[in-house]
Amino acid sequence: PAFDPKPKSSASSVRPSVGPLFSCVCVCVRGPVGPTPALQLQLKLAFHNKQTAMSGFVRNSKYRHVYVEPPKKEETYTGFRLSTATGEQQYIKGNTKFFALALQGGGGPIGVIDYSSKGHYPTGAPMLAGHKGSVLDLDFNPFHEHLLASASDDSTVKIWGIPQEGLTETITEPLVDLHGHGRKVTLIRFHPTANSILGSISADHCLKIWDIEKGVAVAEGPEHPDLIQDLVWSFDGRLWGTTCKDKVVRVGDARLGGDQVAATIKTPHEGAKSTKLCFLGDRPLFASLGFTKQSQRQLKLWDIRDTSKPLHKLDIDQAAGVIIPFFDVDTSILYLCGKGDGNIRYYEISENSKVPVFALSEYRSTTAAKGSCFLPKRGLDVMKCQTAKCLKLTQQGGQGIVEPLSFVVPRKSDAFQDDIFPPTFSGEPALTSDEWLAGQNKPQPLKSLDPTASSDTSARRPADSKPNAASVKKPAFK
Repeated sequence: PAFDPKPKSSASSVRPSVGPLFSCVCVCVRGPVGPTPALQLQLKLAFHNKQTAMSGFVRNSKYRHVYVEPPKKEETYTGFRLSTATGEQQYIKGNTKFFALALQGGGGPIGVIDYSSKGHYPTGAPMLAGHKGSVLDLDFNPFHEHLLASASDDSTVKIWGIPQEGLTETITEPLVDLHGHGRKVTLIRFHPTANSILGSISADHCLKIWDIEKGVAVAEGPEHPDLIQDLVWSFDGRLWGTTCKDKVVRVGDARLGGDQVAATIKTPHEGAKSTKLCFLGDRPLFASLGFTKQSQRQLKLWDIRDTSKPLHKLDIDQAAGVIIPFFDVDTSILYLCGKGDGNIRYYEISENSKVPVFALSEYRSTTAAKGSCFLPKRGLDVMKCQTAKCLKLTQQGGQGIVEPLSFVVPRKSDAFQDDIFPPTFSGEPALTSDEWLAGQNKPQPLKSLDPTASSDTSARRPADSKPNAASVKKPAFK
């Protein structure tokens, strides 16, 4: 309300004091409909960060100004005839040498593309084609750049070997053919620390753990009462986590066997759509992404030691697409990529602050994403301060397009920035499959990203493990 700045004649009257700072928000409206959805999101992010500031926590982050460099047209990959199969998968996977995606055609074809092959994907290009149904999910082995796993509608999981020079002819015979599921296999995930261990979930409501070197299932999780929607491993691989259509999150250790579950969360999100999970590095935390009753997308943080209530809750926006989370353990940044979204939101996670989720920024695009994946840190251009790289799969005019997006921290120096590039996963296994099955746990071996430094894979993030572990055996795959 307005006030008269002139003092009143009465001695008892006191002139109102004007504070040193006024806060206001200007909202541009389009007629009677109110602010646009983009402006609503900006106001929500501003309010969320204002809450953080009002809590007394002053943010001092090296990644506050991370921005995205969209690719030029000549740097994209085009001309893919994408598979029409739909599901819970990301639709695209990549490592430091190749990316792979499911294509249309008989035999469940898989395109494996070298990053140097930019431009239009040629008709009749060599591919992997050995399934009898559509390919529903893919995953590269984190320790062997030339091993790719595929899950299919034909209820099998196949392990493929990619030649050193890439695909020069179509391959129809896999290295390993895994049978055991009764219905279509919907998701597969390689173990983050143990060599040759692969997890898979199927429409038969079962979770299986495979040793791909031996070609057999070595463990099983509890049978779920309904369709399993997601499967993730914890950072050190000692735990798995699943979400299910019955609205229950389950976390357990596959080596215990049977129906034993370490923790459950009943109805983490009230909405009916899929819930996705993401363990937050070596912290005892994980994130769940789901929907409210009003179909508003929602993020919650949980402590694995006490799942009775979430540590933090953040309502994101009103949209229909399921959000796929990706966590960068080196920078503590959580990236949220929604199916059908043109945007990628990213937040910094700090469990020691009063508000553990801090909104950094957002990449905006008018082109909706069909799927996305983030690449290993070893494939980044660190001299350009590229802290993350995402492959965004879109579909325009009936053809699939892959856009590489670079997340960059602005720095003027041309020298290696060791403060934003701590030692990262070296790409070597910490355990053999037998050691992991025997109950051992080890963190991932690390290496420096400094191109001028000698490679050192002996460093490890601190974690509990059994002593006197045997040295890591060389992989049997050539």
